[in-house]
Amino acid sequence: MLTYLFKKIIYSLSVLLGVIVLVFVLFNISADNAASMTMGQRTDTKSIEAINKEFGLDKPMATRLLLYINDLMPISIYEDNNENQIKYKYIHLVQFSNKAVVIKKPYLRQSYQSRQSVYDIVASSLVGTFILAFAAMFFATLVGIFLGVICSIYKDKWQDKTILLVSTIGISLPSFFAAIIISWLFGFYLSKYTVLDMTGSFLDYDLETGNYIRWRNIILPAFTLGIRPLAIIIQLTRSSMLEVLQQDYIRTAKAKGLSLFEVVKRHALPNALNPVITAISGWFASLMAGAFFVEYVFNWKGIGKVTVEALDKSDLPVVMGAVVAVASMFVIVNLLVDISYRWLDPRIRE
Repeated sequence: MLTYLFKKIIYSLSVLLGVIVLVFVLFNISADNAASMTMGQRTDTKSIEAINKEFGLDKPMATRLLLYINDLMPISIYEDNNENQIKYKYIHLVQFSNKAVVIKKPYLRQSYQSRQSVYDIVASSLVGTFILAFAAMFFATLVGIFLGVICSIYKDKWQDKTILLVSTIGISLPSFFAAIIISWLFGFYLSKYTVLDMTGSFLDYDLETGNYIRWRNIILPAFTLGIRPLAIIIQLTRSSMLEVLQQDYIRTAKAKGLSLFEVVKRHALPNALNPVITAISGWFASLMAGAFFVEYVFNWKGIGKVTVEALDKSDLPVVMGAVVAVASMFVIVNLLVDISYRWLDPRIRE
């Protein structure tokens, strides 16, 4: 188990490192506009040099990459001085000469536009994305399992064919296109019946009471984001249920006089959920990474909306920080899923 865990951790770290290098190189090719993003177009030579030095753009790209990776790592090496102590807020581990090995939270630099900490921007926006992804996965799981069971019970009948047709359309429908159609249809055209808004976030601001929760704003974006996993879960549940329903113990349960509901509830469904749970765990990470355009269309305050707005303003530190954060979550979730597979099924050796 320890060998398997070590291999998976090394593989996950390698993937994450590859993403960081790729993102850094791609975005730093056009990083020379930091001065104009920070101070506007009217900047003199000394101001440009000072800003480039502050953001490390006066160094070769290979050096900047190593410094960026060092900033991201929780255990890093820095010159030990008051400036770095204030900047990185680190805790000393080992002191040598004028440098120190320190422990800290990942440092994602500062926004060109607002000069805020990118870590704070990304951390605050991740909450909204997590809520949206969880709601979408909750909806997709409950409805998908239910419809998958219906398909298996009414195999090859009109109920089965209709649900499969809808699920196939759901798989084929791009999220950004579905977001536009659903927002217009249910949030504008049918709004007097649905009582839903085209756009809006989980938290809105009220002048009298401050922030307040608007539960209804989560319905349309969660439904839109959950369409694709819903379709997958329907088909996986149907396929797994059909296989289980052919087993001998199911025939024995029916022979004992149990109703169809009892057979499905007690015997068939619990044994058919393994591949479904596998899909759910994998899709949650995908939803966290795939909410970008859905959040933007519905004006949902999350990591996707922050990233798209930062791209529009060429605020590269925010874009890089958001991509690295999403990639890290994706890698961590998939690592946990792989470990859970190995723990649940010892037959997995690779």
